[in-house]
Amino acid sequence: MYSSPPQSRTRTAAVTPSVVLAPGWLSRTIRNLAAQDWFALGYQCLLLAAVMQAHLHGRGNGTALHQVMGNVAMMVVGLALTRGQILGAETNLSRFLYRAVLMGPMLGSYFQLREIAPLINDRVLDAQILSFDLRVFGYEPAIAWDRLVTAQTTEWFAFFYFLYFGLLVIHVLPVLFGSRCNLRTAHFAFGMLILVGVGHVLYLMVPGFGPHRHLAGQFVNELNGGRFWHAVQATVSAGGAQKDIFPSLHTAVPTFFTLFAYIHRAERPYKYWWPLMVFITSQIIVATMFLRWHYMVDIFAGLALALFSVFVSHRILTREIPRRAEQGLEPVFTPISLHFR
Repeated sequence: MYSSPPQSRTRTAAVTPSVVLAPGWLSRTIRNLAAQDWFALGYQCLLLAAVMQAHLHGRGNGTALHQVMGNVAMMVVGLALTRGQILGAETNLSRFLYRAVLMGPMLGSYFQLREIAPLINDRVLDAQILSFDLRVFGYEPAIAWDRLVTAQTTEWFAFFYFLYFGLLVIHVLPVLFGSRCNLRTAHFAFGMLILVGVGHVLYLMVPGFGPHRHLAGQFVNELNGGRFWHAVQATVSAGGAQKDIFPSLHTAVPTFFTLFAYIHRAERPYKYWWPLMVFITSQIIVATMFLRWHYMVDIFAGLALALFSVFVSHRILTREIPRRAEQGLEPVFTPISLHFR
């Protein structure tokens, strides 16, 4: 076998050392960032800019600022460790961390909106939203359905309203951490990021408390159920953003899950799951209005957001995944190995 002379090898190494040839972690990070990474990071930076702007105008809130700065720092460090391959491109630790920093701060930011929202927009637009409903639809479900309120109907819809939180768990965790399909995992993750990010920004732009508060004096029958109704009240009181009505994410998220399951119905368990999700989602949507949390326009906005998220994310990814493969970039998602050493 032919071998270069020692002098030649030494000269080549001196001119182009391996340290120079290998891209640094920063350039690797930027090059490997996927569309979903840019979107999630952009959302957190947008919140940070808005909160800092509020501070400059004397509406500061140290808690909100620290929370958003923490989100940005978590994402930047996490993406550097994972997309920058500091932890290695093929380790389960990197794959777990990437999923956590991508989705965790985005979903967690909902619980921070209670602190953030008053700094960015202190208006209450219930009157304008109700006026729109009556002018366009001529109907407001929360008022019209008051005559149907009983302990039994309240508990029925409270069960489905509360089931929303369970649906989040049984969809997010298995798809993100268990799916072996790059496109399916990326489609779900990017769609959820778009849905949640756009939804939260619209919360800040169109704040309102909902019919339960704005129309409190117009209801004849009081909502009064059992275990699930009390669980809903406690959950909303403890973790809700309070002025988070437009769009209805209780409508958008289950609708997204249903559309996602239908699109991927050729695979198990989706071919069995999507018909059941149609029923569950319909009950959750009705529950949001029956329990007086949302106006009708909130529901239509939620449906539109779900459609937008599921189709836009799929369209972007069907182009991005082959492009990344052609350019030798990391896959959008690498499955977590089931074999641990």
